[in-house]
Amino acid sequence: MIRAAEALAQQVSLRTACQVLGVARSQVYRARQTTQAAQPGPTERPSPERALPPDERDAVRETLNSPRFADCAPRQVYATLLDEGQYLCHWRTMYRILAEHQEVCERRNLLRHPTYGKPELLATRANELWSWDITKLLGPTKWTYFYLYVILDVFSRYGVGWMVALQESAALAEVLIAETCRRQGIQPGQLTVHADRGQAMTSKTLAMLLADLGVTKTHSRPHVSNDNPYSEAQFKTMKYRPDYPGRFGSLVDAREWGREFFNWYNYEHYHTGIGLLTPADVHYGRAEQVRKLRQQVLQAAYEQHPERFVKGPSIPLPLPLAVWINPPQQKVGLTEEH
Repeated sequence: MIRAAEALAQQVSLRTACQVLGVARSQVYRARQTTQAAQPGPTERPSPERALPPDERDAVRETLNSPRFADCAPRQVYATLLDEGQYLCHWRTMYRILAEHQEVCERRNLLRHPTYGKPELLATRANELWSWDITKLLGPTKWTYFYLYVILDVFSRYGVGWMVALQESAALAEVLIAETCRRQGIQPGQLTVHADRGQAMTSKTLAMLLADLGVTKTHSRPHVSNDNPYSEAQFKTMKYRPDYPGRFGSLVDAREWGREFFNWYNYEHYHTGIGLLTPADVHYGRAEQVRKLRQQVLQAAYEQHPERFVKGPSIPLPLPLAVWINPPQQKVGLTEEH
């Protein structure tokens, strides 16, 4: 009946044929789909006789990519060649030839920006990973600045080195880093120093110094402030201090204020990222001793008033086992930050 309906549909509409023969149109459509699926796929289309041979197509592509026409659209090339008495092919054919080689785009040999990978840095102890940066301090008058260099230990948040200078200079950074490594007793292969891509940070002389010291250097991606979070957070803590002045009267004033700030930050400031310990306690290995003393205090408070501790005795906040800059997406077994 389906074949009869198909034959009758050649003379009248398919709807009329199905009504006359009592066949559902859906059965006819389903039969058509089955027949089409069983048929072999289309064969490769033969090349037309008037198509350009391969050698002429290569010549057209070479002309379009030549230094003379690399920055011209195919229409412009077509018109220029016509005015010079030369015809290669129609400009639409030029587009098709370029499309076959994915060249319908910028064809000039331009400088390509490199692809910067996301730095993934891990610190599990002090003096394993440092982060450093430079920030401006406002001077006594408009458009005058002092420059604060700060080197921060990522694991302990301890400011291992700092300096206030009149300018941002790679030479000054070299002196600060070399002296800080000497004071901290850094051995070759022990330390990684991370920074952003400022002029002083990426200088060749600084890179040579770090290589001589056996220190690995890494840099943030361009225009990505999150790649250097600990230095940025430390600067924010500094500039949001109640006693932070809007401007510094002189270089001596800036250095004196910095001396007081870093003494407070390293030895008195209870940092939330390291279990409310001071950076100096973590950096110099006193963290567990301080946590044991705190545990004794909390235990004594629990024994005196157990009804106030619904979930049992309190414990001091733990010290992170590992600190990351851009942790990988899947990491297990270590405490992660940032």
